[in-house]
Amino acid sequence: MKDTKISDSIVYIGVDDKTIDLFESQYVVPNGVSYNSYVILDEKIAVMDTVDSRATDEWIANLEKALDGKKPNYLVVQHLEPDHSGSIEKFLEKYPETQIVGNAKTFAMLPQFFDICLDGKTVTVKEGDTLSLGSHTLQFIMAPMVHWPEVMVTYEQSEKMLFSADAFGKFGALDAEEDWACEARRYYFNIVGKYGMQVQTLLKKASALDIKAILPLHGVLLKDNLEYYINKYNIWSSYQPEDEGIFIACASIHGNTFKAMQKFKEILEQKGAKKVVLADISREDMAEVIEDAFRYDKIVFAASSYDAGVFPVMEDLLLHLKSKNYQNRTIGIVQNGSWAATAARV
Repeated sequence: MKDTKISDSIVYIGVDDKTIDLFESQYVVPNGVSYNSYVILDEKIAVMDTVDSRATDEWIANLEKALDGKKPNYLVVQHLEPDHSGSIEKFLEKYPETQIVGNAKTFAMLPQFFDICLDGKTVTVKEGDTLSLGSHTLQFIMAPMVHWPEVMVTYEQSEKMLFSADAFGKFGALDAEEDWACEARRYYFNIVGKYGMQVQTLLKKASALDIKAILPLHGVLLKDNLEYYINKYNIWSSYQPEDEGIFIACASIHGNTFKAMQKFKEILEQKGAKKVVLADISREDMAEVIEDAFRYDKIVFAASSYDAGVFPVMEDLLLHLKSKNYQNRTIGIVQNGSWAATAARV
């Protein structure tokens, strides 16, 4: 979606960030990340979210070009996380007469991020409220805990576009040539995964809408085969396995447990297992490991015993999976303990 013109009235003004090393200081993003923002041009002009402060100057330049001398009437704040709200203060310095559109939780939380006087500058919306821009009408849908409490999404009724906040987002700059599902899956389970029930609620609300395109705050515009993307989100948020397969998560100190799991993988394949994935979790990206753990219907935790417990990297994986509500899988456990086997018990 490098073409900035989404339609005659909707313009993309987001920014690709290829200099970031770790997204949210924990997720490796080899192909960067996009901070998406949009402008709806009508009798009244609405800006849909801002971008991370890392990209403010480029975003302001994109905004000015799209406005072509006009001034925005509204800034819709769907999500207050700093990668989307980081340019609000600079925006208001440039366009002080703009009205900020958000919900009650948005405005309760906003002072924790910015020291801004909003007296007379706010439009508070709730579930189902609409805002007319002229020929375009914005309909607001609350999406609390997808994945922050103030999140809402916005449906534009005339062009049937859903501005989906962080939902349906992915890692990777817009010009990255990569499979959507891989980076969207890694993004979903590591960032949103804990909140499956809330995502299910949002999907039920969205099912009542006639959606022609989904415009997320990270990643590409989705407009073709929307059933594919929505089905993925339904599988992921209901904690059901996506694929039949066996994922072996191995934590090995000196390499012997890993050698045993290589042999185990070979045996499983000889016995007819169609898909067996083996990961040395001490060396692989933890976010990728979590992604694969959720992807397949079976998992084997193979770990060395360590300090009367379990090898720390396995303990870390288990902590992550617990925090993301890992469930509905067939589990196997393999322990290694030359003189005090404790990993399996832990």
